[in-house]
Parts: sequence; structure tokens; C-alpha cells
Amino acid sequence: MKMPAGRGELSSAVVRVLGLRPGEAGADPFRGVDAEGAAPYGEDLHLALYLCYELHYRGIEGVDDAWEWDPRLLALRGALERRFLGALRADVPAREDAAGLLDELLVEPVNGTGVSYFLRDRAGIEQVREYAALRSLYHLKEGDPHAWVIPRLTGRAKAGFVAVEYDEYGGGHPDRMHVRLYADLMADLGLDTRYGHYMESGTAELLATVNLMSMFGLHRALRGALVGHFATVEITSSPGSRRIAQGMERVGAGPAAVGFYTEHVEADAVHEQMMRREVVGGLLADEPELERDVAFGVGATVWLEDRLGERLIEAWEAGRSALRAPL
Repeated sequence: MKMPAGRGELSSAVVRVLGLRPGEAGADPFRGVDAEGAAPYGEDLHLALYLCYELHYRGIEGVDDAWEWDPRLLALRGALERRFLGALRADVPAREDAAGLLDELLVEPVNGTGVSYFLRDRAGIEQVREYAALRSLYHLKEGDPHAWVIPRLTGRAKAGFVAVEYDEYGGGHPDRMHVRLYADLMADLGLDTRYGHYMESGTAELLATVNLMSMFGLHRALRGALVGHFATVEITSSPGSRRIAQGMERVGAGPAAVGFYTEHVEADAVHEQMMRREVVGGLLADEPELERDVAFGVGATVWLEDRLGERLIEAWEAGRSALRAPL
């Protein structure tokens, strides 16, 4: 993806340093940058962290690949992660019972008020396009953040996880990969399908949801939280996807736009059972001490998604764009 503009001291420092070759950056290129004092859910921290993580995905245009494991950048990334993770542990209600939390996700409210309900019932085509552009920062990665946990699992948990990921990658058919299906959705909506194209439009709330996956995935110590995150996504996806598909159809978004979410209605209903029984159940059978981490992954995912939903709906109900930069 192309390098975005900085949004504050932290992200501007990362943009500046990554524009250099590692040998040109000096011994302490981030001297004076206060990562520990940054707003833990703010634009500046989350853009800086997103850029650090992006080097582990497809990279950033013009950035030397040697920065990926450079200890100076990793030190800054670690400070950003500690700030973000520490805030989440303080703000997300503590739970010990992962199974109970997952059971709660299966209960659909009678009068739902989240984003999928808004898209189904009230959104216009421009709000649908905004939602698709924002979510592209995740969906054009799709299963990649979760794949990092596979070598850290064993037995039932690993087998079940790989089975779900296999479907995310199209079951061996590149034209059925969910990344491809999402690009087709974007094309139906007249959006640019290039990876990372809507980075400038992404709000702090959206970046935080993607950074959460990357942080969980890149740390073996957070493998339980990553499993909790993935289980949450799969359990909540089917009913939410049904509503969004109905909204896409209502506004005339096109067959590929409707089809992406229709695909997830059926696939994720099956994945929900696999995740709960084999992946979560298998992991906790092998490592019962990780239950609190699994519960934290569930809680953090829901908490950040709720923040994002509130931001989107507040803007749309006020007649404003929910994006940082226009489409």
C-alpha cells in the first residue's frame, strides 16, 4: 500500500523514519517520541501501529523490507502495543468463562441497534459505500492475521482452525477466496479495489479493530486471545451478514456485493460450530489456563466493534460522512 500522511507525532515519526534506509536512520531514530503517553485509542497511535504491522503483510510502497525486523522499530512497536493492550485490559470487563461469553453472542436481541441493522433498514447507497471502503482495510487481509496462530496450536484446535481458514481462502479456488469476493463487492459499489487504498479514510476506531488482530496474531503469548477473537468473528458473522446482504439488496448494490455477505451467512454458520467445539474446546482441553485469555479476546473484540459501530451510526444519523477523507 502507499504510505499515508502522519496524524500526529508518533505516526509522523514512523512515516519519516520508514522513508529512510535502515542504515541511514541513526542509532535512536525515535528519540523523544512519547509512545507511552499517547492516547491508547487515538488516530496517532493506531496509524503508527498499523504501519509497523503492515511490514509483516504486503509491505508499504517505497519502504525497505529490512525494516520489518529492525530492533529500533520493534522497540517502538512494543511501546505502542503496551499502551494499547494495557488500556484494553483496563477497559474491557474481565470475564473468566469463555464458553459463557460465546453463548451470549448467539442470542440475537429482539430490537437490535448495531451497524448491521442500520445497513439493513436505513442506510443509503453512500453509507453502504463508506462501510465497504472502511472494512476493506480488514477484508482485503481476510484470514491473514489469524493464520499466524496456526503453528501455536496443536491437535483438535489446530485441525479445526485450519479447516475454517481453508474456507476463508476459497477452499483451494482463487476465484472463491474471500479477498477476491470482497474486491468484487467493492467493484460493484464503484470503489477502488487496491489493497490499502482507503487508508486515509480509516478512522482510529476502524484501525484499532484491525490492529487488535495483528497484535494478537503476532504474539504467541496472546494465542488464546486470538482464538477468542476469531471465534467471535465467526459466531457473529452469519446473522450480521444476513442483515447486511438484505441492506445491499435494498439499495441495489449489485450481485457481487450481495453475494459476499450471502456467502458468509451459510459458511459462517458452519464455522461457528467448528470454532466453539473444536478450536475453543480443543485449545482449552489442552491448555485450560488460557480460558481467561480466550474470554479477553472475545470481550476486546466486542468492545472495539461497539466503539466503531457507535462512531459510524452517530455520523450517519447526523447526516455526516463517517470517513476521515471522502471517497
